[in-house]
Amino acid sequence: MMSTPEQSHLSTGLKVRHLTMMGLGSAIGAGLFLGTGAGIVAAGPAVLLSYALAGLLVVLVMRMLGEMAAASPSSGSFSTYAEMAFGRTAGFAIGWLYWFTLIMVMGAEMTGAAAFMGRWFGVDPWIPALIAMVFFAAVNLARVANFGEFEFWFAAVKIAVIVGFLVIGGLLVFGLLPSSDPVGWSNFTGLGGFAPNGVSGIAAGLLVVAFAFGGIEIVTIAAAESDDPALSVGRAVRSVVWRISVFYLGSILVITLLLPWNSLGPAESAAQSPFALVLQQANLPGVVGFMEAIIVLALLSAFNAQIYATSRMMFSLADRGDGPRVLARVTASGVPRAALLVSVFFGFVAVALNYLDLDGLLTFLLNAVGASLLAIWAMTAAAQLRLRRRLEAAGPLPVRMWGFPYLSWFALILLAGLTVLMLTDAAARQQVLAMVVVVAGLAVVGAVTARRSPRVQPAP
Repeated sequence: MMSTPEQSHLSTGLKVRHLTMMGLGSAIGAGLFLGTGAGIVAAGPAVLLSYALAGLLVVLVMRMLGEMAAASPSSGSFSTYAEMAFGRTAGFAIGWLYWFTLIMVMGAEMTGAAAFMGRWFGVDPWIPALIAMVFFAAVNLARVANFGEFEFWFAAVKIAVIVGFLVIGGLLVFGLLPSSDPVGWSNFTGLGGFAPNGVSGIAAGLLVVAFAFGGIEIVTIAAAESDDPALSVGRAVRSVVWRISVFYLGSILVITLLLPWNSLGPAESAAQSPFALVLQQANLPGVVGFMEAIIVLALLSAFNAQIYATSRMMFSLADRGDGPRVLARVTASGVPRAALLVSVFFGFVAVALNYLDLDGLLTFLLNAVGASLLAIWAMTAAAQLRLRRRLEAAGPLPVRMWGFPYLSWFALILLAGLTVLMLTDAAARQQVLAMVVVVAGLAVVGAVTARRSPRVQPAP
């Protein structure tokens, strides 16, 4: 096994099922339940091609990341591999970019969940937000095995809902439920056909769904705390990739078969969710309230996993000398308490920004987040291309990227094409430009840090 710049002192205890569910729980969020309508109205039923293309890109990136994580487990994941491949500044910039991204996403997701819960209980949203953040901080301060078990069952509920949705949707498609008739292909062949908005519609759909799978990379961050990292990450990556593909593509297929594409759009409430609209066709009582509960659960589950990921990334950066050394300290049970509490604090700040929206600051920050996965995925692919020979020289690879180096280059070409596509869209262009500004700033800070603070050995 190849050594990394980091000597992790974190505990172990995560199992394959924990890693698998963690990846699933992070990628299956409110975006799936509320955001699918926007992609469908942009591309029509051809949004399936948009999701398939985005899914292919994620599969390739995850396979490359899994190869490196299985050969050289690190809680810094792609940040560590960026440093190994391109130097300390690259690792610094991509690691802190990811931390910043998840902090902002945490704020947005907690704001959304708190709005639902505040309405349920008739209180101001900040009250359930505060309670939830304190609760999840406590969950993450426990032993990592306890956190893994908690996230396992959290994610299991969401997966059970999607499986149930696919079963009910399938019965509706074939007219096997009372008062239902087979739908056939009318929504695919009518209303302008399968691709009513042509190639430009598929491209617009791709912009909407491109980052729907974000969060799946948490599997490789958690690998360093598994009992057998090489074995665990290999199995988890393989499992997460195909399950995510089935759940996403299966759900979109059911929705586009059952609902006219031009009747959908961005959902601002659970009642407008394509999932709720499909379930209402089965005459199920309490569908809207049920979907609200599932959306809140999805938000909270992703939030929980993101607290974990931000704390581990911050720990790894500090352990490598790219953050305050106090953040590299761990408790007797192997939890990076200082890093975790700092991440939770900035989660509070992100929630406050969502409520205040000070003169466009939030818009700029969320724009930078919107395109951050471009930089993270591109750096992952570039690092794998550079490190592959070095990893092979260190020993057999438990996970191997298919068709190396051709598919690795193909992934980079897809990412370059997605970047060009984003630059042709006004809203997406702002995301790319904001991301470039943030990455450039982090690179400058990283270069200054490397010069002023030469690499130190991790604390014992």
